[in-house]
Order: sequence, then structure tokens, then C-alpha cells
Amino acid sequence: MKHRGRHRRRRRGAALRAALAGTALALTAAATIVSASQATVAADPGALKPLTSTADTARLQLQEHLIPRRSLDRLASAMGGTVGVADVLTSADHNLRKAAECDSDDQDSLPVTPAADEAYCWDPTDTLTDDWRPASVTTSSEADDDGLWGANRVVLAGWTHSTSTGPAASRGLARVAVINGNGSAHPSYAWVLLTVPSTDGTTYRGLTSQISGMVWYEDKLLVTTTLGSADALYVYDLNRIQRTSVMTQAIGRVRDGWSAAGFRYVMPAVGSYRFTAGACSRSGAPCPSALSVDRGTAPDSLVLGEWTPADSDQHARLWRYVFDESPERAGLLATDTFGRADAVEAYRTGASEIRGVLSYRPPGATDSEWYVGHLPGAMDGHGSLWRQDLKGARAADCGSDASHRCWAAATGSLSYAPDTGEVWSVTDSMLFSVPLRSIDASLG
Repeated sequence: MKHRGRHRRRRRGAALRAALAGTALALTAAATIVSASQATVAADPGALKPLTSTADTARLQLQEHLIPRRSLDRLASAMGGTVGVADVLTSADHNLRKAAECDSDDQDSLPVTPAADEAYCWDPTDTLTDDWRPASVTTSSEADDDGLWGANRVVLAGWTHSTSTGPAASRGLARVAVINGNGSAHPSYAWVLLTVPSTDGTTYRGLTSQISGMVWYEDKLLVTTTLGSADALYVYDLNRIQRTSVMTQAIGRVRDGWSAAGFRYVMPAVGSYRFTAGACSRSGAPCPSALSVDRGTAPDSLVLGEWTPADSDQHARLWRYVFDESPERAGLLATDTFGRADAVEAYRTGASEIRGVLSYRPPGATDSEWYVGHLPGAMDGHGSLWRQDLKGARAADCGSDASHRCWAAATGSLSYAPDTGEVWSVTDSMLFSVPLRSIDASLG
């Protein structure tokens, strides 16, 4: 193993480039029809405002909590050992469908401007109900600079189960689709349930979390948690995926073996990060909603954005931590001798309801551009994607009213692939990518 380098509620009724060619005109025509409710021009979030006071930056400090290796090894041994991403891909039994084969409502959720370069909808077996919804995405291009994990190009999509519908045992759970990104017109994927092991490593429970943000860096997967949770981020190890042996709705050790709500694979957390200022809140420590990796900084860094209501007086924060460069701490944040990680850069943004964030420094530039995807007061409509810096903000215009609602509908997190130049994201029914150069060109 290389160590380094939903379905959208249905209203009743560059591998895909060639396959999408025949539907490009139809997609474009459908996307440019924006309803009156979507035509409100999004408020300009303005320039980023640096946060430099100790009072502001202290609230961003994280405390690392790692689960003892002996406990993780005990669990792995009891379950028959670990498997890797390649093993999961080999047993993939679900398939994505190319955009031309997708429901028209699904297609309508794609960005208006710029158009998606690649787009897929999910296997129908995963979209029969609204109980599970995708919200985050990351790729092996974030994990390693050559874009591959072993011999495979891989996309991970994070889904969260509703807390109010579906089987009680599944409510609030989080799962990850491990997708084969090697170029098939119908990429295959398999599911892995995210879990949290007991302190002694004798069993595990399901992670109940809204994984609206997710990044894959080195061999670690970092995911966001739920508002009010003591933990801000959970950490997983892609080399510690484990097979279950009993297909029941129970989660953890059962009489005849190991179960995970019907899933064949589980991935137990190896640690978490908590704000030293306490559980996230609207007035204190932030509640991360979006994550991404910035490979343009030195060292590479973890970029975060928080979700705030559209009518909030509190402007959202954008900030970053650097990753540890020590091989023995691959994929973990750089910390001091007390296990604390401090933000190395932080800003306030006028954008609200942030669903995705990227930071990218063009070659030769001295400052980074920040890309913020948000849904200003329109959870069912198209959102906006703004590029912000210390001077101001820009977003694409679409429609005769110069609306900035040009991005995808009910969109999720953003993930940049430096090796291909693609930005990946999800709506509640589609997985898609757009070249960063197309996003920049749409900004004028």
C-alpha cells in the first residue's frame, strides 16, 4: 500500500466527456432556466477580513486525541485483520450512471455556469428513499500528489443518514462510498460504515455525524462532526478498513461475530480533534462544515469553513492548520508538545450557509484565492460559488437578471485535484467535477 506520494428528493413524475457530448445542449438549456425563487441576486460577501487578535485565533485551537494503537490492533486482530482501499474496490457491487442516463431532476441540480465536465448519478438501489444523502467528497488527488492510491484513482463520497426517518438503528449514521475512478463509464463503488471503537478495542459503535466536510490526506480521512459535538473532527486510517461477518442491523460485536447495520466494511476512527474552547457553538468555537486540502502551501494545509445561518449577525470564519511533516504522523495535524494545533491563517467572510471551501494559490502569486460555495437562503435552489481575497469577491453571472445563483443545487463540499485541475463536488443526487480553469473563466 502506498503511504504517500441521494438522491435529491424526487419531484414525482475527463472520462465522461465523450458520453456527455450528446446531452450537453440539453443540460445547458435545462440549467439556464432558473426559477423566480432562484433569481434573487446573491449578496456579495465582500473581501476577506483577516483575524489576527489572540481572542479570535484562540477559539480555533484544537486538541488532538488519538486512540491507543494497542486498542486499534486488538480490534483489528479480533475481526480478522485489516483490508485496504484496493480490496474494497475489488468487491464493489454498485455502479454510478453517466449523466445522460440520469433523471432530469438530477441533471437540473448540476451547475449552470460553468458546466460540469464529468457528472454521474448514483445506483438506483441507493436512492430509493431520502434517508441517506451525500454531502461531501474527496479524492486520491488530495491524498497524494500523483493522484493515485496504489494503482487506483479513487473518489470518496460521504453520506449521512437522516436523524428522523428510516430504521431507528441507522439514524444519524455516516457512510463512505469508495469509488473506482480509473475511467469507466459506469464507475463501481462499495460502502464503508464509519465507526468509533471503544477505548479498550473490544467493540465499536456507529459514528453519528453530519459529515458535510471530508478530506483524504496521506492515509488519513478527516470528517466533520455534528453541531454541539465535543469533537470537531474525527480521524480515520484508510489502511484500517475491516470486514464484518454478520449482516444484521446491530453495530459492533454480536454473538456470532461482527455487524455494522448491514454493511460489509467498517472503518474505525483512530482519533479526533476537539476545540480547546469547548464544543462548537454559534458564539464560541466554530462548527466546521467544509474541509479541503491545500497543496499549494508549505507545508500542505487543511482548509476549513464554518456554516452560519443566512440571517446571522455572526460572519463565518475561514481558516487553516498545517499538516505534520513527520512520517510517523502522516495525515495528522502539526501539534505542539501538548498535542495542540493552532490555526496559521484565519479570516471572516460575508458568505453564509457555507457548504464548500477551497484555497488555491496560483503559480507565482503571493496570496491564496479562496473559493466559497454557499446557499444564501435557498436550500432547494441553485447556490453561488464566490472567489474571495483581501480585495473583494467575484461570482459567475447567469440569466438575464445577472443572478449569481449559477452553482449546483443543494451542493456539498469541494475537493480540488491538483494533478488534473478538476474541482469535485456533490449535489444531493449527482457527483460531478468542473475544471478550476472553467470556474475562473466564468468569473470574468
